[in-house]
Amino acid sequence: MYGEGNKGKRLRAVIQKPLQTLCLAGGKPFARIQSRTRGHRFKAMSTGGAGPLKPLIAVCQMTSTPNKAHNWASCSQLVREAAQRGACVVFLPEAFDFIGSSVEEALSLAEPLEGDHLQRYIGLARECGVWLSLGGFHEKGSDWESTGRIYNCHLLLDPKGSLVAAYRKTHLFDVEMEGRVSLKESAFTNPGSKIVAPVETPAGKVGLAICYDLRFPEISIALAREGAEILTYPSAFTVTTGSAHWEVLLRARAVETQCYVVAAAQTGKHHASRTSYGHAMVVDPWGSVIAQCQEGPGVCYAEIDLAYLHRIRQEMPVFSHRRADLYGQVAAQKGFPSP
Repeated sequence: MYGEGNKGKRLRAVIQKPLQTLCLAGGKPFARIQSRTRGHRFKAMSTGGAGPLKPLIAVCQMTSTPNKAHNWASCSQLVREAAQRGACVVFLPEAFDFIGSSVEEALSLAEPLEGDHLQRYIGLARECGVWLSLGGFHEKGSDWESTGRIYNCHLLLDPKGSLVAAYRKTHLFDVEMEGRVSLKESAFTNPGSKIVAPVETPAGKVGLAICYDLRFPEISIALAREGAEILTYPSAFTVTTGSAHWEVLLRARAVETQCYVVAAAQTGKHHASRTSYGHAMVVDPWGSVIAQCQEGPGVCYAEIDLAYLHRIRQEMPVFSHRRADLYGQVAAQKGFPSP
């Protein structure tokens, strides 16, 4: 009844091809690697052929602590390494600046965007000549004095160090799972009030989100409708929720929007009462995981193939099939339903 036909079989054969070509700056073409974590050498296999270069992105995994200097050292090392490998955009996770051991400590460590800590990352973007996604900065906003709360802010810097976008997390993680997870982000964080338009980068149009936003498909659909080709979910997922839902949610967002999904991640033990799941990854527009970090801090790399993305969208034009006239309302039915 639902045979895919010859055209569908050809598309599936292309989409499910396990390896694409990766070219590192100044080197020969290589087969795409899955991940590289500290203690493991960067490995690649010669493919023996030349082809058009595709943008290379780097997705970082780290273990933030309450020590901002320590976290800066970790982040700067990962970013410099990624730049040396030829990445044009480098993604850092939520809370890349720090993870406090208490609400009081988090509030005391937070800074405004004009503060010294962000200036370090502005200098790093300039030094390395890369776009830098700072996945969740603890921002003391203009309303700090009146609210006593901060913002969880995803910042995007260009290679000149200019701040080109700032998205403040709109969905706050207030969850109480008896004996497993107890977090209330709203106790010290203000929710953002808007979705930010996708930003054009060398890898494609990037839409910004943060962690818990992943559970709300409305934001990913809104970004895709505005032209996003890459959706970003920098995160600090708990072990409980991550082991159950992390990969399936990322793949679902990729499939429904036909976007690349990029998720930098926190991993391991931050302090006595907080541990993160890790598994930073990249998912392609068909829903396949094409890069993933293993245990511990490190970087995974992936090519962004926009021709492949647009081919999928052309072959299966789900956005032109959407029924926006129906969504958000459910008709009351009486008697036998009519067409």
